[in-house]
Amino acid sequence: MPSKLCISHPFRRLSVVATTLALSAAISTSASAADNGKYRIGVVTFLSGAAAGPFGMPAANGAKLLVDALNGGKVPAPYAKKGINGLEIEMVLLDENGGATKQTEEFRNLVQRQKVDAVIGYISSGDCLAIAPAAEELRVPTIFFDCGTSKVFEVVKSPKYLFRTGLDAVVDNIAAARYVAESRPNVKTIASIQQNYAWGQESWADFALAFSKIKPESKVVSEQWPKLGQGQYGAEISAISVSNPDLIHSSFWGGDMEALMLQGAGRGLFDNRTVVLTAGETGMEHFKAQVANGTIIGGRGPFGAFAPKNALNDWFHPAFTTQFKEAPTYPAYKMVQAILGLKAGAEKGAKPGSMPTSDQVVQGLAGLSFEAPSGTVNMSRTKGHQAVQSVSFGEYQFDTKAGKATVTKVKTYAGECLMPPDGTASADWIKAGFPGAKCN
Repeated sequence: MPSKLCISHPFRRLSVVATTLALSAAISTSASAADNGKYRIGVVTFLSGAAAGPFGMPAANGAKLLVDALNGGKVPAPYAKKGINGLEIEMVLLDENGGATKQTEEFRNLVQRQKVDAVIGYISSGDCLAIAPAAEELRVPTIFFDCGTSKVFEVVKSPKYLFRTGLDAVVDNIAAARYVAESRPNVKTIASIQQNYAWGQESWADFALAFSKIKPESKVVSEQWPKLGQGQYGAEISAISVSNPDLIHSSFWGGDMEALMLQGAGRGLFDNRTVVLTAGETGMEHFKAQVANGTIIGGRGPFGAFAPKNALNDWFHPAFTTQFKEAPTYPAYKMVQAILGLKAGAEKGAKPGSMPTSDQVVQGLAGLSFEAPSGTVNMSRTKGHQAVQSVSFGEYQFDTKAGKATVTKVKTYAGECLMPPDGTASADWIKAGFPGAKCN
């Protein structure tokens, strides 16, 4: 863990509570700590760098809140039993910053030296691709809570220990394509600006293919590929402006997304154009009037501003807001969802009160349906290792008098409308016209 946090992005200030959490999280480095009768979870998320403020810290805060509440027996049904299977949870919190090679080393350290019983983590798609084979090799239950690359289960084709309780980029972008086609039927020309790595490449490929299938008359007029974390986008903004598109699609996230919106607005890039931000929900409370009303945003599922009303969300949303002085965004929801999935799987597979084994956890979680603040999560793809949920999109609206942002004109698309059947490549499914998709 770093000795201090370095958060670099234009809108968000890190709360004192969040900073204190990152700097003072109790992390035992002794292997003997694994023998203390507690269920030990490694939690990995960005605690430093540009992704920390908008993504990593909300996720870390969500984990801290939930673990404390589970240990205290304060989470609503069906999670009233304390801890995991009655055992106190001990959390080992690590910084995801540093790249895939470092994260693979840290993952091995978590398992072999820190003796964690399970690992939950990873925002970066590159990190997930590196960790996936190591999870199977070391035979430790590993849940990817956020990363969106569709290649994870191509790297590990027959997973046993690896799960993803969040959705992949395919469903985000098919939903975005459907939303744009339905709400902006006159869009004919499209520009793209994506971070040039797995997440951005796959996000754009999925959106472009899906939109061309839904609206074959559409045309791509500009593709821009800045580096991840580049921060300054003057050349890309100029190129997009010259191409004069009807629509600008971006899967930018974190500090990059917020910098792009600030710089683009200053140069009139978004005047009289529609923008779709597939990961835009994390910026809602910080965009203010600097982002145009009508900007289309997603939350990578039924999370954050798109979360439903249910008993778990009625508990989680106000508890998080009270403790951390800001509303939980989708990374917080997805982290909580992953921990609840682990708890549900462990308690299904193990004898009550016993220490769940790795095999009991993975047998319990595979194919499981469980409840979360986002609603029901069905682990029904990739032989029970990939979650299926709905995806929502809506339009950003900022009320200058009230000083409050909301999302309006929300449309929700069922997971069965967006996900290909098991064994079918997403590109092939889209090209074939989404056969079997169940869309209302």
